[in-house]
Amino acid sequence: MVMIHVKSEGDEEKQFLYDCLGSSTIDEIAHGLLDIADLQSHILTLSLHLRRHLLTDHLRESYPDFSVSLDRTLSEAQAYASKEQVLHKRALSSRLLKDHIHCIEREVQAARLMGLLDASLPQLLTVGNLSKGTKLWWAGKELSRGKKD
Repeated sequence: MVMIHVKSEGDEEKQFLYDCLGSSTIDEIAHGLLDIADLQSHILTLSLHLRRHLLTDHLRESYPDFSVSLDRTLSEAQAYASKEQVLHKRALSSRLLKDHIHCIEREVQAARLMGLLDASLPQLLTVGNLSKGTKLWWAGKELSRGKKD
């Protein structure tokens, strides 16, 4: 197994560790890295938006149980997707990131049933291909797809 430390250029918050086999191709590694980067970015974006637009003082006063549940769900997802995992030498898993997104979606569904959502939130729930066109670099050289690492 090989552990790769991935950093996003220009954004210190978006970094993570990735585990893969030493025999993995660059295409396999690229797919795994970009999948995790997309999911990590999605969690951080969702959390920021929900904290700003849904988890307000009014919500905390009017729906204390729901606001505690939402806050806990967002905090757990953010903690798992954070750069702090790098400090503890814990690699991120796309499966666990997806599980956290599903937990957030359940909270959003509950908010929708309670009539608490604004119109822009449904578009944020869709995971996009945020890293489309991203290039991977190693030691100052771009990694070419289709080669062994």
